[in-house]
Amino acid sequence: MTISLRALNPQDAEAEYRFFQTMPEENGFEVPYQDITFQEFVETAIPERLLSAQGLGPAIGRVPDTYFFLWDDDQLIGLFKVRHRLNDRLRHGAGHIGYGILPQFRGQGYGTRGLALAIKACARLMPAAETEIYLSCARTNLTSLQVMLNNGGRVVDRDEKENYVRIPKPHR
Repeated sequence: MTISLRALNPQDAEAEYRFFQTMPEENGFEVPYQDITFQEFVETAIPERLLSAQGLGPAIGRVPDTYFFLWDDDQLIGLFKVRHRLNDRLRHGAGHIGYGILPQFRGQGYGTRGLALAIKACARLMPAAETEIYLSCARTNLTSLQVMLNNGGRVVDRDEKENYVRIPKPHR
C-alpha cells in the first residue's frame, strides 16, 4: 500500500473524471466538472487546470492552484486543492488547502495522511516568506477538524459556520 499525491494530469483523466462525477459536494467542498462530458473534461478542464497550476489564466479574483489527487496504489481516494498563495478572501476564508475524501474511503486515515502530503506540497509552492498554512472547515465537520489537528493545526478563530486553522509551514 503506497499513498501518494499526483497532480491532475491527462494520463489519469478517466479516474479523475470519475472522481468528479461521484464525489458529493458537502461541508463547503466544491466539486467542479460534474456537468460536463468526459471529452469536455479532457479537452477543456484539464488544460485550464494545468494553466492555473502554472499561474496562467486564472479567473479574476482567483489564485494559482494545483489539484492533487490522493492515490493508494492504483486507487484514487480523494482530492487536495492546494492554492499557491492567498488573497484577502482566502486569507479570511478557505485558506491554502481544501480537500475531500470519497465517502467509501472515509474513516480509514486517508484524510490525515493525505493532508500531511498536501502540507508538504503547499510548502513548496507558497511564497517563502509565509510561515503558516491556512485552512478552514465547517464547524459541523468535526472529522475534518481532527484531521487538521492531527497534522499540527491549531484553531485560531471560529465564527457561526467555520473553524479557522493554522498549521506551521514545514521546512523544505
